[in-house]
This record gives sequence, structure tokens and C-alpha cells, in this order.
Amino acid sequence: MAPSSFRTHTPRRRLLRAGLLPLLSGIALTPCLSSTAQAQAWPSKPVRLVIPFPPGGATDIIGRVLALRLSAQLGQQVTIENRPGAGGTIGADAVAKSAPDGYTLVLATGSTHSVGPAINPAKLPYNAFKDFTPIVHVANAVNVMVVGRDFPAKTLKEAVALMKAAPGRYNFGSSGIGTYPHLVAEMFKWRAGGLYAVHIPYRGTQLVISDLVSGQIAFLMDSVVSAQPNLRDGRVRALAVTGNRRSSVLPNVPTFAEGGVPGMDQSNWFGLFGPAGMPTDIAERMRREVNTALKSPDLIERFDKVGAEPVGGTAEQFVKTYTDEYESWKAVIKRANITPE
Repeated sequence: MAPSSFRTHTPRRRLLRAGLLPLLSGIALTPCLSSTAQAQAWPSKPVRLVIPFPPGGATDIIGRVLALRLSAQLGQQVTIENRPGAGGTIGADAVAKSAPDGYTLVLATGSTHSVGPAINPAKLPYNAFKDFTPIVHVANAVNVMVVGRDFPAKTLKEAVALMKAAPGRYNFGSSGIGTYPHLVAEMFKWRAGGLYAVHIPYRGTQLVISDLVSGQIAFLMDSVVSAQPNLRDGRVRALAVTGNRRSSVLPNVPTFAEGGVPGMDQSNWFGLFGPAGMPTDIAERMRREVNTALKSPDLIERFDKVGAEPVGGTAEQFVKTYTDEYESWKAVIKRANITPE
């Protein structure tokens, strides 16, 4: 049996073997390549924030709210650039290979830096732990299982029974192989007692919706942030949310545990990275600015309305979050016998 929680302890020797221990100790977070004068001069031009998923998704929504606030604080425009594809790896890779001057950043997720490296590291064009400067953990958000309005099951228990009765008949969509929605769905199949449902990867979760509505796709593990517009207009229905309590924005939707599928306690994280070699002073400046933004009443209100939870903190705390999750996903993948498609 796998542990019910994904927040497992990461032994020191495992981190050492993986080359992650220097990150957690703060030694290799950002090299000291800059001066205080550099940080004071930065930014002297617009900062580009890459969103490695299409417009309308959870990362895009959170990124635009953050960029608006940071633009006001920095006195320079923080512009959004959507670079979707390959489960977020195209956009993340573009930032990893950009100049480490603080003017190109990425709002990454568990898909690009925890799940992807855990499920299929050989095909990633970057090293999630060496090719980036971790800046700050921005937010968390739970996932919600959504189905089309005409899907025959009205509850999670009915959906599980339906899929067990017809193995292989039903499928599910995601934002790409190795993304968070993909692996959360795989986890659901395992936790529900070994369901057989086929994975159909897309370039973004919003692209799944039309096929979900038409009945070509049975279900999607969407972020609660991006699912709400489609839930409000009745195009899709919510059956359950991940996490250990109900979402404040979907209070009438039960958790997976309440619906009879325990162990679905995950929430996706969203965090800010720059390329490896980013000047320490500039990384620290951006970290302070983001932490300030995350405490502002207007941002808190905007995040609350979409179901995102502001986090913030230090770079060391952020590194521990995604490296722990990486190790946890590796263990889950092995126990569930999940392999790249």
C-alpha cells in the first residue's frame, strides 16, 4: 500500500545521490555573480514572465494576477508570454536557456518540476534541479474532477462503478504526458481500485473542454482555478476535489475521500524560477517583491476568488517543496506501476 499523503520525508542520502542536497542547504541556489548596484538598477526594462501553458489555464490566471501586481511594485511592466506545449516543458526550457539577467522568468508548476522529472526525466530538455534559479513558491491550488454535463454518472461513486463495469470504454484528457492533471488522473485510477481508462494528452487543459462537453472525453483533472468558468456556465460538472478538505470556491463539491476514494490529498504548486546563474541580488529582490505582492489585499482577494492559496517564503522552503514532491511522485509512480506513454 502506498502512503495516503504525498508529503513524505526525503532522506539525506537520497538527496545527496540525486544531487539535490546543495539546493536544500542553500549553497547552490544562486551564485554570487552580482553586486548591490546591479539589483538596484534592475529592472530597467520590462520583465518577461513565461507561462508554459495556454491562456485560460490555472498557471495563466495566477500568472496574470501576479504580473499585474508586480508591474505596479517594480515600476516596470511584467509582460506575459504564453509558450505552451509538451506538458509545459517547451516554455520552461526556453527560460532555462535564456540569459540569466533577471528579465526572463517562468511561472512553473509541479508538471514541469516535480511530476515531469519523476515520470520521464530522460525526455526532458532540461534538468529541473540544475538549470534554474528557484525564486519563490507563489501559490497552491487543488484539482477537481470534471465531466461533461451529459456524462451518465452524477457522483464519484457512480463514475467509479461505471468505469469498472466497462474497462477501456472511458478515457480522460490532460494538458500533456507527465503533467500534473495526467498523474493525478493516474493516481485516481489506482486509488479507485485499478480502473482502466485511456489517457488522451492535449496541449492544455482548456483544449480538453470541447471534447469533454461533446462526450469524446469522459473526465479531466482540472485545476480548481481554471475549471470555474466552465462550471459556472454549466458546460461541465464537478464530481470531487483533491485535498483533505473541500475547496472554498466549490463548497458543495465533496473531496475524493468523501466520495469513497481516499488518498487523493494532492494540491498543485505554482512557483517562480529564473535561469541558472541568475544574480543573487536580483533573485533576492524579486523574491522580496513577490512576497510583498502575496500579502497585498487586492492579490489575496483575486487569488481567493479563483481558489488559489498564496504561499510565499524563502527559496530554501520552495526548493524543499518541489524536491520532496519529486521524491514522493517517484515512489507513487513505482508503486502504481505508471510508465511513460
